[in-house]
Amino acid sequence: MCYNIMINKKIEYLEKRFRATFENPQLFEPIYHVSAFSTPFLPVISNKDSNTIQLFQWGLIPFWVKDEDGAEKIRFRTFNARSETVHEKPSYRMPIKKRRCIVIADGFYEWREVQGKKYPYFIRLADDSAFALAGIWDTWVNKKTQEKNNTFSIITTRANPLIEKIHNIKKRMPVILKREHENKWLSENLNTDEINSMLDPYDENEMEAYTVSKLITTRGINTNVPEAMKLFEYKEVPNIN
Repeated sequence: MCYNIMINKKIEYLEKRFRATFENPQLFEPIYHVSAFSTPFLPVISNKDSNTIQLFQWGLIPFWVKDEDGAEKIRFRTFNARSETVHEKPSYRMPIKKRRCIVIADGFYEWREVQGKKYPYFIRLADDSAFALAGIWDTWVNKKTQEKNNTFSIITTRANPLIEKIHNIKKRMPVILKREHENKWLSENLNTDEINSMLDPYDENEMEAYTVSKLITTRGINTNVPEAMKLFEYKEVPNIN
């Protein structure tokens, strides 16, 4: 599962890191925390334009959805696509073959269950660099307005040993692409085996994680604040090391 992420790096850094230019830089604002359930627009590089960073909306709407009601219903079920079934599900079968993308992030949040209670963790790469999440995308056209909607889903896989200790019930994590795989993921005409070879869990030795406050689960307040990703210790939560 991956429903909460951070992308707080500056535009200049992201353009240099991914060797791509923002299409609409004035629309991008760095984010400390955002939930998929708010269906945000996030920076994405698609296989159709690998030199451009665009803003796509989280929650994939397949091109074949008929109307607005159908679009709203399905997008809340497509925030994540499981690597084990992404080639089989009707919403994902075509995108995984023809419409792959990378979703840019520099951290994500996950919950650990301890004695029946859940505690949030912030997870990032050990060097605090931005990274590429493996994604798939599609374009849905609203027949009433003719508006085009570019949307995406983040692919998840089994958890590595670090994330397994944190996400200790479902034991899942988003697919973080190795740097040497980022361009390949966006290339055309990959076969199933080539795609699957890039969907393994990321090396836990290159990641770090720590507990944060429950601010991000508090309703009625702004969670997109620096405090969202700051260390917060719980006496009742044992160390993951």
